[in-house]
Amino acid sequence: MLTLNTTDLIPASFILSGVPGLEDTQLWISFPFCSMYVVAMVGNCGLLYLIRYEDALHKPMYYFLAMLSFTDIVMCSSTIPKALCIFWFHLKDIGFDECLVQMFFIHTFTGMESGVLMLMALDRYVAICYPLRYSTILTNPLIAKVGLATFLRGVLLIIPFTFLTKRLPYCRGNILPHTYCDHMSVAKLSCGNVKVNAIYGLMVALLIGGFDILCITASYTMILRAVVSLSSTDARQKAFNTCSAHICAIVFSYSPAFFSFFSHRFGEHTIPASCHIIVANIYLLLPPTMNPIVYGVKTKQIRDCVIRILSGSKDTKSYSM
Repeated sequence: MLTLNTTDLIPASFILSGVPGLEDTQLWISFPFCSMYVVAMVGNCGLLYLIRYEDALHKPMYYFLAMLSFTDIVMCSSTIPKALCIFWFHLKDIGFDECLVQMFFIHTFTGMESGVLMLMALDRYVAICYPLRYSTILTNPLIAKVGLATFLRGVLLIIPFTFLTKRLPYCRGNILPHTYCDHMSVAKLSCGNVKVNAIYGLMVALLIGGFDILCITASYTMILRAVVSLSSTDARQKAFNTCSAHICAIVFSYSPAFFSFFSHRFGEHTIPASCHIIVANIYLLLPPTMNPIVYGVKTKQIRDCVIRILSGSKDTKSYSM
């Protein structure tokens, strides 16, 4: 129900419709979503536990991985529980302020996800190009500072979204065709001028995503040059293996993001709305689900720690990178 607040129409709540056009199959859609969410929570919480308590993992690479796991937990927990409530119990109402809070967390931590992937690319660059200075360059205070800077970057750039959204008059109803409160999905319910919202959203995407992708590309260009110059085949193979898990994480994170970004701008009238919404949920769910699996499979140190814990061994030897 819409209530009048001074000169603007402010909705008391929004109604999240879920996946428009697939209402009859939403129950079936919920099962893979729920399964992926459980895997994401167990996997990322498990990684945080290992990195916290295993001395062998007290290294810069794993501190950045801990940041990524924490980000993934918050990112998917901001959306999936509410989506499951919609699919299972038809609890579609979300308060206006609650919607703004959800929007803030989603966009802040998706931005932080991108930032941490960029920091991990720089970490691999230092590890491969300056291996003897790795521990002196990436000190714990520096890791804490860049991690905090990445978080503050997201917060400071996303806060204006909430004010830009709250200032709008909403007179096109309060039914939001989505499973969560996305910035532009909410803004499109307004009868006011959303041009500023669209321009600022594009600017933030370029400032965060564009900058991070540029840094990742530059890092891997220099890594590739350094690896190719190695004379030993085994050394080249080992260098590539240290980057394989991170490359997989980049693919899982940016592939659905690029699809969602370009389809909204160039395929809005040709791609069904249900496809947009499912991909938008996969964008927030796939990286948290796959990152622990990829790092668990491809990182020997993590595999060894898991095997040692499961076998009940008390051996606390450290493992080389």
